[in-house]
Amino acid sequence: MVRTGSTSVAAGPTLAVVAREAGVSVPTASKVVNGRQDVAPETRRRVTEALDRLGYVRRPRFDAVRPPRLVDLVVQSLDGSRSGAVLHGVERAAHDAGLDVVVCADPAGAGGGRPRRGWLDRLGARGSAGVLFHLAEPTEPQQAWLEQHHVPFVLIDPAVEPRPGAVSVGAANWQGGVTATEHLLALGHERIAVIAGQRRTSVSGARVAGYRSALSAAGVRHRPEYVRHAGFDETAARRRMRELLALPEPPTAVFVCSDRMALGVYEALAERGLRVPDDVSVIGFDDAPEARWSTPALTTVRQPLAEMAATALGLLVRMMDGDRPDSTRTELSTRLVRRASTAAPKDG
Repeated sequence: MVRTGSTSVAAGPTLAVVAREAGVSVPTASKVVNGRQDVAPETRRRVTEALDRLGYVRRPRFDAVRPPRLVDLVVQSLDGSRSGAVLHGVERAAHDAGLDVVVCADPAGAGGGRPRRGWLDRLGARGSAGVLFHLAEPTEPQQAWLEQHHVPFVLIDPAVEPRPGAVSVGAANWQGGVTATEHLLALGHERIAVIAGQRRTSVSGARVAGYRSALSAAGVRHRPEYVRHAGFDETAARRRMRELLALPEPPTAVFVCSDRMALGVYEALAERGLRVPDDVSVIGFDDAPEARWSTPALTTVRQPLAEMAATALGLLVRMMDGDRPDSTRTELSTRLVRRASTAAPKDG
C-alpha cells in the first residue's frame, strides 16, 4: 500500500513488471503506453494484453480531488486565417468555461497533420483533461492511448472521415456546395466548373456532391471536365483554372472550394486579361478575411469556423464531465455571403 495523507491506495504494477510479463524491454513497453508508432504490431499486442491482465493504467498526472482545467488544442499549422478563427473560437469558449488552453502546432507541417512523437508524454505531464484537434488527427495508437486513459477528444473540421467513435464538429459541406451552385444557376450560368480540394477526402467530396446535386436538380448537364482538384493550394488552383480556360468551351462561372484557392483563380483570370465577374463569375468557400480584401470582394459560402471551434470546446467539456454526445457528428450550417465577384453571364 502507498499512503498519501490519510488516504491509502493500492500500488499498481510498474512498467518493468509489464515489460517482463510481455517479454519486452521497458523502453518498448513505454512506447506502447505512450502511443508511439515505431512498435511492431505483434509486440504492441503482447504489451497491450499484459497491460490489461495486470491492470496497469497510466493516467495523466493531476490532482484527482480537483479536476484539471487544462485542455490541449492540436493544430497542423498556425499560418492562415482559418487557424486564427479556430483559436479565437476556442479561446472565447475556454474563457467562459474557466479553462486554460495549450496550443500544440507543427508549423513546418513535418508531422503530416498528426501530432509529433512525444506529444502524449507532454500531455500526460501537464495533466491535460481533454484534446481538440484542428486539421490534425491522432494516429491510431494515439487515439487508443487517449481512449484507454479516458482523455476525451473532439475533431474540428476533419478533412477525412473520423475513425469509429471519434466525436467531430464540422460544417454542412454538402449544403454549402448546393448553395454556391444554386446562386450561380440563379444568375443564369450553366457552364459552371468546380475547383475542389484533395481527392478522396470527405470535405471535398461533400462540396462536389452538393455542386453536382444542384446541377442535377436544375436539369443542367454535368461535365466531368469541369471538375478539378487543387488540394486547397493557391498555386495549384491557378493551374487548374488555366486548364479550364483552355477547354474548347470554358466555364462562365467557377465554384472554388476555398477562399485561398479563389485568389489563385483570380490570378489565372488576370493573366488572360479576363475580368471578375464581367467575364467569369467566381464564388468561394470559407468567408475568410481574404474574401473581403480581394478585388473584387469575393462572394463566398460562410463556414462558421469560430463557432465550430466553440461548439467543439463545449462538447469536450461535457465529455470531460462524463457525458457522451448523442451523436458523434455535429454540423453547423453554412450561408451565402454575396459580394461583387458574381454576376449574370455575358451571353445570359
